[in-house]
Amino acid sequence: MKMLINVPETVVADALRGMASAHPGLSIDVDNRVVVRGDAPVAGKVGLVSGGGSGHEPLHGGFVGPGMLSAACPGEVFTSPVPDQMVRAAAAVDSGAGVLFIVKNYTGDVLNFDMAAELAEDEGVQIAKVLVNDDVAVTDSLYTAGRRGTGATLFVEKLAGAAAEEGQPLERVEAIGRRVNENARSFGVALTAVSTPAKGSPTFDLPEGELELGIGIHGEPGRERRAMMTSHEIADFAVNAVLEDLRPSDPVIALVNGMGGTPLLELYGFNAEVQRMLGERGVVVARTLVGNYVTSLDMAGCSVTLCQVDEELLRLWDAPVETAALRWGR
Repeated sequence: MKMLINVPETVVADALRGMASAHPGLSIDVDNRVVVRGDAPVAGKVGLVSGGGSGHEPLHGGFVGPGMLSAACPGEVFTSPVPDQMVRAAAAVDSGAGVLFIVKNYTGDVLNFDMAAELAEDEGVQIAKVLVNDDVAVTDSLYTAGRRGTGATLFVEKLAGAAAEEGQPLERVEAIGRRVNENARSFGVALTAVSTPAKGSPTFDLPEGELELGIGIHGEPGRERRAMMTSHEIADFAVNAVLEDLRPSDPVIALVNGMGGTPLLELYGFNAEVQRMLGERGVVVARTLVGNYVTSLDMAGCSVTLCQVDEELLRLWDAPVETAALRWGR
């Protein structure tokens, strides 16, 4: 498997050095693996910290900046960051207004963020937490107890980030994050297996001509394997899976997400099918985002995330944001 790397052991550090060069507005500690917005801490503002294994870029480091995250902690590829990273990040962004940890529901992430919260609070930082568990495909998996955290992470980071940017207090920012998670659901599909730098070859066997419905972002198994389907058929399956669980009564924001190895030409075509399906089901779409945002290295595939929004959440979505991977309104 050909990869554009030096050696597997330095992949994350090399990427962080390159990110620092490309985005001088960020403060990136390569040795300690922390990405911080350059003006942190911002007086009177709640800090937002998230993180997880590398390999899901632009999640999370690509979402650090005004209107979104205050800091991100990248772990090794598909491996949780360690508590020391989160404590450093919390200290770097705390202005006295408290810090919100946004945690995807993977066992390592949950344990390490819980430990970091205790350590940070011992140092006088007020911590609140939001757990993201939006994936409707499976209840338990190789990495989780309960549902996995996937595309809704972007919605939580954006909407809670906008609330924090407005100067809303910690308990309010936390409540918005929880409300977003409760109103968001995701379903993913893999067309190819994922290859990690350490292994250098696919981490699971997905035969030619088959796809996996309900895949996780680390390549965890989904609901079932089938012969390759058309974009039309995949959209029907994925949207139905989400709507069976979410049943929105308000408009939704739709995220049509690539897993890292699917070109935008195909993602936009898939979005057309998703919008058709939502229209047939009578779901009003207020906003749509298409692109590679919550990825799995080189995996070809897609996911659909729907987040039901009221006027307040839609206003927070439209609020200005300026990060490496998401920017509008500034």
